[in-house]
Amino acid sequence: METACDILIKSGAVLTLDDRGNTYQPGYLAITGDAITDVGPGEPPSHLKPKYVIPAQGHLVMPGLINAHTHAAMTLFRGLADDLPLMEWLNNYIFPGEARLDGHAVYIGSLLACLEMIKSGTTTFCDMYLFEKEVARAAEQAGIRAVVGEVIYDFPSPNYGPIERGFDYTLELIQEYKSHDLITPAIEPHSVYTCGEDLFLKAMDMARRENVMMITHLSESEAEVAQSLEQHGATPIRHLERLGVLGPHLLADHVVAVSDDELDLLAERQVRVAHNPESNMKLANGVAPVPKMLQRGMAVGLGTDGCASNNNLNMFQEMDIAAKLHKLATKDPTVMGAGTVLDMATNGSAAALGLAHQIGSLEKGKKADVIILDMDHPHLTPLYNLSSHLVYSATGGEVTTVIINGRLVMENGRVLTLDQDAIMAEARAIGTKIKTWL
Repeated sequence: METACDILIKSGAVLTLDDRGNTYQPGYLAITGDAITDVGPGEPPSHLKPKYVIPAQGHLVMPGLINAHTHAAMTLFRGLADDLPLMEWLNNYIFPGEARLDGHAVYIGSLLACLEMIKSGTTTFCDMYLFEKEVARAAEQAGIRAVVGEVIYDFPSPNYGPIERGFDYTLELIQEYKSHDLITPAIEPHSVYTCGEDLFLKAMDMARRENVMMITHLSESEAEVAQSLEQHGATPIRHLERLGVLGPHLLADHVVAVSDDELDLLAERQVRVAHNPESNMKLANGVAPVPKMLQRGMAVGLGTDGCASNNNLNMFQEMDIAAKLHKLATKDPTVMGAGTVLDMATNGSAAALGLAHQIGSLEKGKKADVIILDMDHPHLTPLYNLSSHLVYSATGGEVTTVIINGRLVMENGRVLTLDQDAIMAEARAIGTKIKTWL
């Protein structure tokens, strides 16, 4: 009996990253609608009748990478204020620049980010920014999966104005995208140092009532901890625990300045974490104790943060840095092996975002978020270990094909959903304006 499918990828190496560690060399993968309907070793069964076939000889088929924390539209601030401490960077450059942004600029900056991420193999990103409906619109247009939440804080926003309107805007965002195929809404108070107790309590109540994730920056630096101790008489983590905010609905970004006792608390409360090593390094905030988090069984994903504090959205580069940074910090070359880091950028990020049932691995029934890499390059030759090559040698430029939610988004290195030249031209024009603001 014949079985129809929309896309059939065949004759390539298939790295499933499932919990059984299945790798098929060669293997095949079938997609029908938005889901993976078959995956296995060897040549595809004769009963599969695809509408479109992708031959993958000499290529690697794997799950798309998942960026667990970023600020997409900050592509517009890339390289604008480098080599500065976090608070000086935020207060003297980023916040003043953001105060002049409008929805159109955020939309263009987000399209530029989507281009960059798709071309380097990212199929999902988690965003926190201003004018977040425009970020969602850009992600829809690009065909990329996204978790989106409007950043809220106690001072007026250039988007919604006073904080009361921020909650209204967030609720509108949740209601508009709660059942969307690609967009998952969240509520996102910026941080302990920009949000008061009432704001966090109201955000927590909304997150639980609407059954969405709450996402915040947490313990990103020693300076943040010192400020919290002065203002609240407690570290940021202890402050949120006292408010009853810590729980499995919370995704904490960074978590660098943290004690072992606080790690125990976070693990007990099942708080999820997004690790952003390049941003933490660039801002000299320290090294998040990720090996200790993993030892405690915490869900830890990998993110790039925004382009103002990282300068790129390349998850292959982020994996390389994550693996090496922790080896240096612990003086242990066995820590954060390639397989661990690759899992963090896929299954780990999916778990951190509450999407592990949908994405992160290539398994029957999961969403068809798939990337294909050309492995025929000098820097990938000879090939002994796929995970090692992906983490330590690949650059992202090897990605030739990207499928998201069953849709072919990039083929032969060309993004099919966006006009790259037009987006880059608009981004350059906006950059010219930004230079005059600061």
